[in-house]
Amino acid sequence: FIDIEVPKLIFDPEIYCNAAENAELDGSTPLTLAGNGLWVGVLSRGECLLDGFDRPGQSGDILLGPATLTLTPQTDCHLLAVRLTGHCTDAYLLQLGAARWADGAACPGAAELIAQLHGIHTAAMAYALLCAVGKADETARPLPPLVAAAIEDIRRNYAGLYGVEELSERLGVSKSHLVRTFTAAVGVPPGKYLTTVRIEAAQRLLLHREYTLDVVASLCGFSGANYLCRVFKKETGQSPAQWRALTGRAAQSGLTPEETMREQEMYI
Repeated sequence: FIDIEVPKLIFDPEIYCNAAENAELDGSTPLTLAGNGLWVGVLSRGECLLDGFDRPGQSGDILLGPATLTLTPQTDCHLLAVRLTGHCTDAYLLQLGAARWADGAACPGAAELIAQLHGIHTAAMAYALLCAVGKADETARPLPPLVAAAIEDIRRNYAGLYGVEELSERLGVSKSHLVRTFTAAVGVPPGKYLTTVRIEAAQRLLLHREYTLDVVASLCGFSGANYLCRVFKKETGQSPAQWRALTGRAAQSGLTPEETMREQEMYI
């Protein structure tokens, strides 16, 4: 017999998706979830507030969001959570935006996978959980027409919007009414949502273009490179250069058609 050395895999699957940490809330003591990556949890009992999101989570809801998350039980609660990391998780976070409670019915299998990951961590199970929550918003509770219109306007015109006041004028409502309605439905005010969308756009440009920060700022609606760096650091915990170096290019989607057109128009 001839000994044959079994070749090793040329990559580690955990760099793409991995369950890095577990957490559990059981009772009425507040819980803070820290660390990089995406926290995914299932609330199996009680009602719980998520800092920055007005609607309390209810039994059966799925928790989704980047750290740091602060959970404050309103009743006796039980929640299991898993922190996912890796390139695929980073790509998901670009699309997720702000932390939220999602309807558990939209994530079949997620609760069972979270429970399993509290017993054993495997890259395959972590990736299966990420896929299970990937379409969480497709069957989410419907948004009020005003909020839906505001979100569409923000995502289409974030580079040129001066702020919430201009947005409210475009939609034909008062600023206070827009802020109140938007925050109640989405969990964050429209100004915060606009900032999140701009940061998402900046991240995509940082990954797929070699532009200076001044150009990135112009394409994303920031007044200049210094302001972009301050906001980026506040939102992600890293400078644009650090984020680009740490995130890499794996598993990231490219620019949207609107962003490509905006990029072309800038140089015409």
